[in-house]
Amino acid sequence: MTLSDTDGLGRKAAATKLVGAGRRQEWTGPVVNPPVWRASTHLYENTARLAEGPRRNEDGRFFYGRRGAPTQWALCEALTQIEPGAAGTVLYPSGVAAIAGVLLTLLRPGDVLLMTDNAYDPSRTMGKGLLKDFGIETRFFDPLDLPAYEALFCEKTRAVLLEAPGSLSMEVCDLPALARIAREKGALSVLDNTWAGPLGFAALEKGFDVTLMALTKHVGGHSDLMMGSASAGEELYARLRQRAQQLGTVVSPDDAALALRGLRTLDVRLRQETASALKIAQWLSGRAEVAQVLCPMLPGAPGHELWKRDFTGGCGLFSFVFRDVHAAGRNRFVDALELFGIGYSWGGFESLALPIEPANYRSCMAWPPGGGAPADRFGVRLSIGLEDPDDLIADIEQALGRMAAS
Repeated sequence: MTLSDTDGLGRKAAATKLVGAGRRQEWTGPVVNPPVWRASTHLYENTARLAEGPRRNEDGRFFYGRRGAPTQWALCEALTQIEPGAAGTVLYPSGVAAIAGVLLTLLRPGDVLLMTDNAYDPSRTMGKGLLKDFGIETRFFDPLDLPAYEALFCEKTRAVLLEAPGSLSMEVCDLPALARIAREKGALSVLDNTWAGPLGFAALEKGFDVTLMALTKHVGGHSDLMMGSASAGEELYARLRQRAQQLGTVVSPDDAALALRGLRTLDVRLRQETASALKIAQWLSGRAEVAQVLCPMLPGAPGHELWKRDFTGGCGLFSFVFRDVHAAGRNRFVDALELFGIGYSWGGFESLALPIEPANYRSCMAWPPGGGAPADRFGVRLSIGLEDPDDLIADIEQALGRMAAS
């Protein structure tokens, strides 16, 4: 079974692609899913075939376990097939490994990287540490200020790392414009597209050169694996693949099988989580205790118009900021929640809550957002799972009551 973009019914919908992607008959045999191929050693029929191995470096060609086998190849092919404009996908053992793998492919000592100021904190830490150790300078910028961003480019700028919505604070920027400016300046644009993924934002079609995801989140969907991916066009995909192999990057076939399992239900899970998140965000926007709901899918919220223009979907992750509540009160609220776990990550079937104060992770962007009052700076990030949204609202309501009563 192979999957093409078109058939007698015209262009396939994302949900249909997710069911069939990567399920080649030579990899699945008579069963539905690709089996888990656990193998470090691949055997050859003779020495002539052995000699051919190094010359055929592509998914689908047996060589050695570090280059994968049908389980990993099926996942790579599936991710490529749902990413419009991609020639191939490289897997990494975590989302952070994907970010590092991409940046270490594109950048050399003496280069300058422009990084959005609202990036995932490990990305920021990478810019200040790992990349600095390799002689690469990272400059942070406000993605909402296009003139200032354009002015930052210099003859040494080789790449731009963007993320949207912004980590924790959920700003939506003009992604196509930012990618276009980078290309005009001769720099490559990279998008951490974990929040929306290719179902919600077709990054390569919108002008980006590389798009990456933490598969740990939505693709896995069950909070039981760590993995990342990067997809690109033909030339950059070849470079990413080569550098990953030079670094000895490989993911386990067992984890690849879990990611493939999660991929099949990605569309329906995203639809449910998004609908629940919108319902909860709307409810929170009417609460006196809440100064601002940072959910770009919500009409009237910061960034909604850009989200509506450029995105085709969202997810269950958003934040909100309390009105005139200090850290201790915010923490009492989080501790009082019963249906929300307290923990990092997101995108699983279970709901999570995380206390946030983005000012601790910013270099040039203001916090609180939108010139809000200084007291309105303590927030909570919610990852909405598959529980009934009315039960989650009831849980939030009782936690607000316990926060006020303390």
